[in-house]
Amino acid sequence: MVFSSLTFLCVFLPLVLALYYALPSLRLRNMLLILVSLLFYAYGEPVYVLLMIASILLNYVFGRTMDTEQEGRRRIILILAVVVNLGLLAVFKYTDMFLQTVSQLSGKKIQPVGLALPIGISFFTFQALSYVIDVYRKEVEPQKNLWNVMLYISFFPQLIAGPIVKYHDIQEQISHRETDSRQIAQGLRRFLAGLSKKVLISNTMAVTADALFAAAPGEICALSAWLAAISYLLQIYFDFSGYSDMAIGLGRMFGFRFLENFRYPYVSASIQEFWRRWHISLSTWFKEYLYIPLGGSRKGTLRTCINKLIVFFCTGLWHGANWTFVLWGLWHGTFLLLEQVLPVKKLPKTLAHIYVLLVVCVGFVMFRADTFHQGIFMIGSMFAGWEFTSLQQAVFWEQLSPLYLATLVLAVVGSTPWLPKAAGRLLKTEQWRRPAEYFGYGSSFLLLLLCMLSLSSGTYNPFIYFRF
Repeated sequence: MVFSSLTFLCVFLPLVLALYYALPSLRLRNMLLILVSLLFYAYGEPVYVLLMIASILLNYVFGRTMDTEQEGRRRIILILAVVVNLGLLAVFKYTDMFLQTVSQLSGKKIQPVGLALPIGISFFTFQALSYVIDVYRKEVEPQKNLWNVMLYISFFPQLIAGPIVKYHDIQEQISHRETDSRQIAQGLRRFLAGLSKKVLISNTMAVTADALFAAAPGEICALSAWLAAISYLLQIYFDFSGYSDMAIGLGRMFGFRFLENFRYPYVSASIQEFWRRWHISLSTWFKEYLYIPLGGSRKGTLRTCINKLIVFFCTGLWHGANWTFVLWGLWHGTFLLLEQVLPVKKLPKTLAHIYVLLVVCVGFVMFRADTFHQGIFMIGSMFAGWEFTSLQQAVFWEQLSPLYLATLVLAVVGSTPWLPKAAGRLLKTEQWRRPAEYFGYGSSFLLLLLCMLSLSSGTYNPFIYFRF
């Protein structure tokens, strides 16, 4: 486990900020960020922090030794770097999945190894690969300063749950950045907005989603299956976009500007648009470092389709060591291919939105399911569970508490750009600009109090993406 949220809010973050701005030079500030990032990770992963440090050192060496004009040597080093990085990820994340699959296919009982999954290994591994590949492509110079590479990979705001920051996007900021009080205030507000998404909305949705996914099959009907699916649809969005907002806000407070990771994906009118709005850092990573190197769309229709399926297979596998994640990835990849031949873009906007939400919602049921059979059961219940016993009705109505219903309305509104657009219009009006700014600061303070009250009650759930 990482720091408790209250400890992070009340002790760790204020102390780090105070020390950071008390130091006179950027070099010392960077050293402080490296130290606190390693402490932050070591608090929850005292052994695996050594694994992360080893990964950093190896990739630093790969980058330095790639500083040669011999293309053959550079290619060998790149291949070695990819094998080592993906090998570490495979050993710690996918060993038991592989053994379980072999056991099921062969009929022989094979005991799992039971290696604990290092928190955030998928994120820092992809960031390390980004650095090495950027050096190989000569998009950036090999970094001679080990501490700069260490800060890039270990920076605590996005270390354990993203967004995935590509090296070429942040290289200059590591050695040259400035901040002022306005940027710090903007970062704090963004951080509090993300925290509120997680604590006040996602956690409330999680209570219902967890209860219904844990219910016995005889307690689930179509109504409760749809309620579970919609609750998880909103839970995962506010969970992950909330963490991304927190990371972007924290980065801004220390002078870094991370790219956006979510752009209201649930307003999309196609699955292609959905992936331009959802987990943008991951989709662009796969596009830059896998899809385009495979040939992209340059080698004919068949090869393009195969390349897209490979990307979405890897996208699903990246999310977790379970075939349910792979199926979820291929589900999205299949609809992405279908949109190339079906006239989805010609649908009325309302129907297009419904289509996307239906595909995404059904896909997330499999993503959430503990097993393939549970996922199939829940999806089947959504479309065929129209027999309602008194027990099934009681389970459904039990979830519809006033708090849940109020949060549901807030979540639906918050998953659209309606509120930011309304706020933007107010800020453009001279007479409303100052009151709107005061309201923004006041609401941020109120959200902080509500989050702290909720966290102190012990109802906090870990971020979903901590396990990836």
